[in-house]
Amino acid sequence: MNEGGVILYPTDTVWGIGCDATNEEAVHRVYEIKKRADSKAMLVLVDSPVKVDFYVQDVPDVAWDLIEVADKPLTIIYSSARNLAPNLLAEDGSVGIRVTNEEFSRRLCQQFRKAIVSTSANISGQPGAANFTEISEEVKSAVDYIVGFRQDDMSRPKPSSIIKLDKGGVIKIIRE
Repeated sequence: MNEGGVILYPTDTVWGIGCDATNEEAVHRVYEIKKRADSKAMLVLVDSPVKVDFYVQDVPDVAWDLIEVADKPLTIIYSSARNLAPNLLAEDGSVGIRVTNEEFSRRLCQQFRKAIVSTSANISGQPGAANFTEISEEVKSAVDYIVGFRQDDMSRPKPSSIIKLDKGGVIKIIRE
């Protein structure tokens, strides 16, 4: 990922396609792999709440409470992103960030020391892959590296909850 590579990896929810969230070319490749319009933003994973502050200008106070009490994966859409690839952001400049507590993805983020794109491992418009065996060969062959961990895990994790916070801390539930 340090050199713009794209990976296929297990996350705290479903398998994801990932790359350096600060690398515009790598982010573009993910859009190409997914055949997804780049007007549709993708979320990023970070390993700790401290990193949220680096990627978001003016984090609403309520965000810290939500991160602390979340009992399942929670993606928060923040209105004023910074230090990320411009093509990763929504048209309004917002970005979805999830602080991962799952050991593998947390350690991956820690070792990489940057936010990592995390978008479902499927072609846009096709069903998401709940486990590794459901990921299409088209996606598998398009990435630079496939993580070997949890490929045999047949559990059916759910996508994260998604909420949007405006600068004033007003919460809008996108997906429960």
